[in-house]
Amino acid sequence: LPLLSKLCKMFAELFRYHNHGLVIVTVKVFKQSKVRRMTMRVGIGYDVHKLVENRALILGGVEIPWEKGLLGHSDADVLLHAIMDALLGAADIGKHFPDTDPKYKGISSIKLLEHVGALLEENGYAVENIDAVVIAQRPKLLPYIPQMAENIAKTLGLEKNQVNVKATTEEGLGFTGSGEGISSQAVCMLSSIREWSVMAASSEEGCKSCGGCRG
Repeated sequence: LPLLSKLCKMFAELFRYHNHGLVIVTVKVFKQSKVRRMTMRVGIGYDVHKLVENRALILGGVEIPWEKGLLGHSDADVLLHAIMDALLGAADIGKHFPDTDPKYKGISSIKLLEHVGALLEENGYAVENIDAVVIAQRPKLLPYIPQMAENIAKTLGLEKNQVNVKATTEEGLGFTGSGEGISSQAVCMLSSIREWSVMAASSEEGCKSCGGCRG
């Protein structure tokens, strides 16, 4: 930038006067600066698992006493799976945890959620809030919801008021109403702060033809 400034001044002196009179020369000097901008992204997630015998029922990292559990490659925590689906979708950082990979066989979904949180941090995202609902006819989930929300917040390093978990039924309708399975939906908001390099023009007189840079 100092060299460019000297060259501009030199050419300005050389061409300041012309054979036919005075020529006004406007010299623009460009400088680079950083601009920081916050962006917000929203994601939605959905998951469903079948209820079967001889499986533990785990929702939000809480094992719930029940005659059936959810069938899946991992621990089949349908709530956490919906939340991870929302988080990964909002960040648009690809697909993860295929159910064909043996290393995820029976794995705790809390560990998977922890990994998703690390991926978000690596990509410059912060979780603003999570709102999730579990759809199940039975068992009654209300007594376990506070612990579910606490597990989610702790795993992602969030405050408790950033995580909301609800439970509802479908009044006996559909596969959840008949007790064939449990589903979950989740919505999340992410924020990120990114930097861009911009070129701004400056001169002693400014850019008279454009008032944009001068505010």
